[in-house]
Amino acid sequence: MKVRKTLPSLLLVACFGVGVANTLLGCTTNSNTKAEGTATAESESATGAVPKPASFGKLQDGTEIFLYTLSNKNKAQASFTNFGGRLVSLLVPDKNGKLTDVVVGMPSVKEYEVTTEPYFGATIGRYGNRIANGKFTLDGKEYALSVNNGPNTLHGGKKGFQNVVWEARQPNAQTVELTYLSKDGEEGFPGNLKTKVTYTLTDNNELKMDYEATTDKATVVNLTNHAFFNLNGEGSGDILGHQLQIHADSYIPVNNNLIPFGKIEPVAGTPFDFSKPTPIGERINVPNQQLKNGKGYDHNYVLGANPGKKMNKAATVVGDKSGIVMEVLTQEPGLQFYSGNFMKGKNTFKGGAKDDFRTAFCLETQHFPDSPNQPAYPSTVLRPGEVYETGSVYKFSVQK
Repeated sequence: MKVRKTLPSLLLVACFGVGVANTLLGCTTNSNTKAEGTATAESESATGAVPKPASFGKLQDGTEIFLYTLSNKNKAQASFTNFGGRLVSLLVPDKNGKLTDVVVGMPSVKEYEVTTEPYFGATIGRYGNRIANGKFTLDGKEYALSVNNGPNTLHGGKKGFQNVVWEARQPNAQTVELTYLSKDGEEGFPGNLKTKVTYTLTDNNELKMDYEATTDKATVVNLTNHAFFNLNGEGSGDILGHQLQIHADSYIPVNNNLIPFGKIEPVAGTPFDFSKPTPIGERINVPNQQLKNGKGYDHNYVLGANPGKKMNKAATVVGDKSGIVMEVLTQEPGLQFYSGNFMKGKNTFKGGAKDDFRTAFCLETQHFPDSPNQPAYPSTVLRPGEVYETGSVYKFSVQK
C-alpha cells in the first residue's frame, strides 16, 4: 500500500537524483531465439561485474532503447527495457534445476511499439487499472483524462507509462533504477509527478519492486507492474492448470465495462474463491455474470492484514508442469487477477510462440480500480510534501 511521509523540500529533490530501477538480462528462452544484444549482456553478467546495457533496437522516431540485465548467485536472470520500464524476461530454475523463462515478452522494442497488447511486462502509471468515464474530481475540480478503454481510462491513458522512455541506471548487477517525470497535464492528470521505480533480483530469487513518487500539485497515483506469467515457461501452452491461491476473503464485482459497482462481495461460494489452491481453469467457464463481464477473471481482490504497514502474502501460484512456485507479497490493499482473456494470438513472443488465449496470467498489486471516484475505497490521492512509497515482491522457489 501507499505510505506517505512529509519530508523537507531539499530531501524531496534528493530523492529523485537517480532513475527508476529496471534490470534486464538477456532474453534467454526455451528456443534459440534471443533479443538483440542479449549475448553481450549474458557474457558480461557472468563475470559478476555490472553488465553494460545492450541495444534493444530503435523506436520509430529513431530513439535507441536498451536492455538491462540482472543476475544473482543462483544464475536467475531478469531483463528490463527502459521503454515502458518493461520486464522482458525472467529466468528461474524449475523442479529439475532447468532455467525457465516465466515471463512472456517481445524480441525487440520494435514489437513492443506495435503490439496489440500494450502492457506486456510494463511499469504502469499514473494510475493502474480503470477510472470510470475518464473523469474524477479532486478538491472540487473535475479532471478529464485520456480515454482508451471504451468510455474509461485504463492504466494511465493512451500514453501511459508503458509507452514512455525511462531514465535508467544500473548501480549493481542485481538492481536497476528507473525514473520518469510525468508533466502536469499529461494524459489529463494534474501535477508534475516525479516517479522512481527500483527493481532488484535478490539472492533468494525474489524480484523486488519498490515505487516512489512526489508531486507539486494534488493528484492521484496507483503504480504497479503488468508482467504476464506462465510458470511452465513462455510458449508452453495455456495457464489453466496452474494452481492458484489468493489470500483474500472478498473481491470487487464489476459491470460490463469492468468498473466496480455495488458492494464488495465475499468470495465464498463463488467461482472467485481461491482461498485454497485451485486450478485457474477449474471454474473459469461456469455460468456466472461476473465471469461473463470479465470474459474470465479480471477482478480486484481485497487483501487484509494491515496493508501499507508490512509486506503481506497476497497469492501463491504453482506451475503444474514445471513445479515452479511464485509467491506474491505486497504492501498494497488489492490484487488484480487477470487470466489472459484478451490474448488473441496476434503477437509473436521472443521464443517464437504466439500470445494465444489464456497462455499467461497477471497478478497486479495495486489500489482498487476507480478509487478516485469511490470515496469508500482506500485513497490514492498524493499531495505536495508527501512521498508515495510502496513495495511488492514476486518470490520464486520449487514445489517440495
